[in-house]
Amino acid sequence: MASLAAADARPGATGDIQTDRGNPHWTRYPGDAALDAIPGEDGWPVIGTTFMQLADPDRFARRMVATYGPVYRTRSFGQRGVELIGPEANELVLFDRDRLFSSEQGWGPLLNLLFPRGLMLMDHEAHRIDRRALSVAFKPEPMKAYCDLLGRDIAATVQGWGNGADRFTLRMYDAIKALTLQTAATSFLGIPLGPEADRLNQAFTAMVQAAVAPIRRPLPFTAMGRGVAGRRLMVDWFTRLLETRRADPGQDMFSQFALATREDGTLLPPDVVVDHMIFLLMAAHDTITSSFTTLIWQLAQNQDWQDRLRAEALATTGGTVRALAHGDLARMELTDLAFKEALRMMPPVPALPRRALRDFTFMGHPIPAGTNVGINPALVHTDPGLWPDPDRFDPLRFTPDKVAARHKYAWVPYGGGAHMCLGLHFATMQTRILAYHVLTRYRIEAAPGYAPRWQAWPIPRPRDGLRLELRRIC
Repeated sequence: MASLAAADARPGATGDIQTDRGNPHWTRYPGDAALDAIPGEDGWPVIGTTFMQLADPDRFARRMVATYGPVYRTRSFGQRGVELIGPEANELVLFDRDRLFSSEQGWGPLLNLLFPRGLMLMDHEAHRIDRRALSVAFKPEPMKAYCDLLGRDIAATVQGWGNGADRFTLRMYDAIKALTLQTAATSFLGIPLGPEADRLNQAFTAMVQAAVAPIRRPLPFTAMGRGVAGRRLMVDWFTRLLETRRADPGQDMFSQFALATREDGTLLPPDVVVDHMIFLLMAAHDTITSSFTTLIWQLAQNQDWQDRLRAEALATTGGTVRALAHGDLARMELTDLAFKEALRMMPPVPALPRRALRDFTFMGHPIPAGTNVGINPALVHTDPGLWPDPDRFDPLRFTPDKVAARHKYAWVPYGGGAHMCLGLHFATMQTRILAYHVLTRYRIEAAPGYAPRWQAWPIPRPRDGLRLELRRIC
């Protein structure tokens, strides 16, 4: 999605992007008239195509591709931009062999006031240095420790759903969101949240919702105002915790970040650690919630696959329900395929923005430096030319032979290239643990005719919390 430029966009990255002195929150680009040659729509005066995109981004994108083709122009959040659709576009932008694109300047307009200096908002050498420092938190030994912490909390919480009732209705999205925040606290932070959980959850929710708020200034009573207030709460809370972790580190992820060093041996500065931690906690909390909710919804509709995954889970632990060891997880192969299919059907990050650092050409269309460029994984993931019968839940699409036969960038829920999600193995591990403890304890069913409506932006979620029936089996 083309986006409003951030107030604190860093100058000098392109050399041809200038700030309008009359309004430092907006940018103008030399050569913008060059976009006239690209087919598309500028939409209504002032608002452009913004509200059409936000109201139903999937329908909007499908209409644009059908009308204008896989390269089209839009104008949203006050700026013109170009969308590139297809696996080849995904590869061009994500692999970025020639360093044509800035992730920092693409995401910055949406996130700079909320999640500054997160890995996703860094480019090239600065990104490489901090990513290398933070990767220590995802090495085998820390991951084994996280597995134990996750398993303990997930087992206890899931067992307590329904207060012991044999059959009950649960708002699955809400239950998973509360659980992932709790597990993120113990595995990431090494502490139980207790009564602070509601405040932190509200802060995260406000920050995420503000990312696509039409009003981009943190004015009182606006979504951006609530988001920025949530960030202040998070920064204060994490800064105080950082001092404790550096003095007395544990096995949690925050301790790993607190002690992470750059290549010269120096510790990451406190504000940098705090910003990275807030961003990664948000990503782990909200994206896993969205993805696992999608998986559970599909299993509720496809009982045969639910039975297969339940049988695999029980076989993993010899037919008894017990704590999962880290070594058990590799045996949950069908669960992994099912999760990949859920990510295909509803990726937690439906679209990815960048900004062109230099002129380039794609599919015969010259695109000038400074242009907002977007790709749309959600649309590519449901392209019937790549995925026959794309609305059907079929985890066997991800068997090795079928993966090898497809374009490598036809499935990109974790991004790709240098910005491939740092926590993807953590997400896979947590999902397998969640699936094990949920499916070995409950049969999950949807009421006949139930069809929840989903909010697509900024992270997909069911508007009603996804009301499902759970029947206790263990």
